[in-house]
Formats: sequence, structure tokens, C-alpha cells
Amino acid sequence: MPIRLRVHVMMAERNVTARNIAARINLSETQLSLLRTGKVRGLRFDTLAKLCYVLGCKPGDLIDYEPDEQDMAAGPT
Repeated sequence: MPIRLRVHVMMAERNVTARNIAARINLSETQLSLLRTGKVRGLRFDTLAKLCYVLGCKPGDLIDYEPDEQDMAAGPT
């Protein structure tokens, strides 16, 4: 998938722990771990907003787009 989550990068830059973030946004540590490792297929906007608030960033700081060969071949829809 060409969409990549960069939650782990922002957490490292801000020097915050997963436990701290999970508690502040009322998310389980397991769910935060899935977000950090990119093993999710979707992300609710309210969760994204909470992450941005506690990390002091914008959504674009947490989400990256890297098209792959398959996406380029398919073209725009």
C-alpha cells in the first residue's frame, strides 16, 4: 500500500513513550503499536486528530505517500 504511517518517527522525534501517548488519547497500547508498525488498514479521523494534538504535529507529519509500481501502472481512477 502506498500510504505509510510515520507515528513511530514522530514519537521518536518528540521523545515520548507509547504508554504515555496511549494513555493521553485513550487508546490501547496494542492499538497504538499497530499504528506505529503500520499494520492497520484504516485510521479514524478522531484518532488522527488526537495523535496530532498530543504530538504537536499535522496529519501530513504522520502520513506519507509512496507510490509503488502497481499504483503507477494502474493510473488515476
